[in-house]
Amino acid sequence: MLLTLSFPLHADNWPQWRGPKNDGHSSEKTLPTSWGPDKNIAWKFALPGPGSSTPCIWGDKIFLTSMTDDGVALLCISTAGKELWRKPLGPKMTVKTMRDEGGNLASGSCSSDGVNVYAFIGSGLLAAYTLAGKEVWTVDTLKLQGEDKFNIQFGAHWTPVLHDGRLYLTLLDRKAQNLVALDAKTGDVIWKAKRSSDSPPGVESPDVYTSPFIWQNGDQALLIVHGNDYCTAHSLKDGSEAWRITELNPKANYNRAWRAVSSPLVTPDLIIVPSCKRGVTVAVDPLKVKGTIAPGSPGEMWRQPKNTPDVPSPIRVDDLVYLMGEGGTLSSSEAATGKVVYEEKITNMRHRANPVFADGNLYLCGRDGVTVVVKAGRTFEKVAENKLPDTFAASPAISNGTLYLRGWKDLYAIKK
Repeated sequence: MLLTLSFPLHADNWPQWRGPKNDGHSSEKTLPTSWGPDKNIAWKFALPGPGSSTPCIWGDKIFLTSMTDDGVALLCISTAGKELWRKPLGPKMTVKTMRDEGGNLASGSCSSDGVNVYAFIGSGLLAAYTLAGKEVWTVDTLKLQGEDKFNIQFGAHWTPVLHDGRLYLTLLDRKAQNLVALDAKTGDVIWKAKRSSDSPPGVESPDVYTSPFIWQNGDQALLIVHGNDYCTAHSLKDGSEAWRITELNPKANYNRAWRAVSSPLVTPDLIIVPSCKRGVTVAVDPLKVKGTIAPGSPGEMWRQPKNTPDVPSPIRVDDLVYLMGEGGTLSSSEAATGKVVYEEKITNMRHRANPVFADGNLYLCGRDGVTVVVKAGRTFEKVAENKLPDTFAASPAISNGTLYLRGWKDLYAIKK
């Protein structure tokens, strides 16, 4: 039987994109806060090409996808920095890239349940391999979408979410908006459901770059999907809609270039929904929301009217929510009220990676290789600023006393 990722048995694993509970938190202690090319680098592994997928770590194995000279590959690297195996996932394809080459095919992150590793790449291939590298199954999700290519401006970067023996995947582009649940053991489709939106023709909103999450509180669970002007919750049984948050792209001042990149923060008692283009951020109590959630609806806790994170996802530590702006400004707000506690410009470089938290500190990795470490709390306190000679879009991963940073050129293992 496959293990649910909601309550992992091995606290040191980083089994999915945003960590053991998919909230960016690690329970690790004694991590380094300062490093450099010749300081606290346990090893670095030369990658065959660029990619934005965050390392997935189970036991002594690290899994990630990477562009190669002739396509895309799934790599398994030991926690000692040695390649264990490599599997080709598809031929090289032409993908329109953003300014920082963020549109590559190796952007969706792997996940693992300790039995298999699951990988999605921008060509639409979804594959399962054993941890030893044996193929279990593959699915062409373009066939599920009914297309010969994804109709999305900068490519498909969705990370499927693994929960209770199922993989949930969003297929959201300009021609079709579908949610899919698959059996993680076999790859068989359990259900496919359409996700509705009323965005007008010719706008950018249907280009969705966010990934789905599972909200769970006790025996209640929902699939949370963000993009195309709304954040919605869906039944895990059949994909039917439970509720939706509106006015993320306000109708009265509609932005035709609106597109969701930053994914929500989903926790048992709080969901933080970003938007884009310096717009609104919305906090809701998932135990109280239902139906259509407009400004002021029951269950809505607060709405910040501006300065949403555009790419990095929110993170919560204790009673504070942190928003890492794509342009390098970190803001801290009260989780209960949305009242801004502080705003600090920490770098001048764009931020693509999500913040992670461990041992009292936030790790904030910029595209230019500068990672700023900030102490969590109501007063801004910069602990350290560290530089590596690489380009970073992937989020950090933490396992067994080691911080892993994945660049375009190398995977770095940072350890005291």
